Amino acid sequence: MKAASGSGPVAARPAAKPGRSLVWLQGLACGALATLATPLAVLLGALLLPGLCVLLIDRMPGKPVARTMLLCGAAASVAPAWHLWDHGLTMENSLDLLSDVLTVGLAWAATATGWLIAEVAPICVYLGLEAAAKRRDGEARAARARLEAEWGIPPAEEAALDA
Repeated sequence: MKAASGSGPVAARPAAKPGRSLVWLQGLACGALATLATPLAVLLGALLLPGLCVLLIDRMPGKPVARTMLLCGAAASVAPAWHLWDHGLTMENSLDLLSDVLTVGLAWAATATGWLIAEVAPICVYLGLEAAAKRRDGEARAARARLEAEWGIPPAEEAALDA
């Protein structure tokens, strides 16, 4: 008679997809926010709307543009959320804050700034790295010319150096 534990082939358990439980927890937190603090959810949803739209359409791994936009928009949404919390968590106060053009404009401008940062930062990094590489190349060429002159070596052809 065979023992049931460990003597036969063991069926492999399918591996869970990474990040799957995080999505579930985010959905749970979003549902709790919408249920328990509906005015706050409406306010934050409206203030973060551009970033949330980009979150849906951003196809890059890690969604860097959407994350930057949401971070900047969230930073600008703290003061209105605090004001809503401090003056009463009612739908009337939430809609009053949303009717203020300065509040919505500041949050959306911060989100647009996040988009601009996400688009311009890679270009700035590329230009910086390119300038550093050219500077190092110039220094190496000058050192080579100095050593050629010092040691009496005939200068190397430029075509051979660029290859």
